[in-house]
Amino acid sequence: MTEAAQFSVRVIPNARQNMISGRREGEIVLRLTAPAVDDKANKSAVEFIARFFGVPKSCVLLVRGERSRHKIFQIVGLEVSDLERKLAEIDR
Repeated sequence: MTEAAQFSVRVIPNARQNMISGRREGEIVLRLTAPAVDDKANKSAVEFIARFFGVPKSCVLLVRGERSRHKIFQIVGLEVSDLERKLAEIDR
C-alpha cells in the first residue's frame, strides 16, 4: 500500500511573496502571490507544496477545499514521519 500524508492549509492569496508564514489553529498558513480566481491559487499552492516537500506536482493532491481558504492536501508517496519532520522546520 502506498503511503499518503495529509495536512491542513490556510491559503492567503494576493500576498507579496509565496511563503509559509507559520501555523494557525492547526493549519499551515500559506501565502501566495496568485489571485483566488480561475483556480490560479490552487495551482500555485500545489506547485509550492511540491517544491517545499521535494516531490513531483503529480504527487500533491487537493483533497478538500477547492473553493475555500481552508484546504486539505495529500502527498502520495510521502510518509507521515517525513511530513512531520519537514513541518517541524516551520515552527523553528
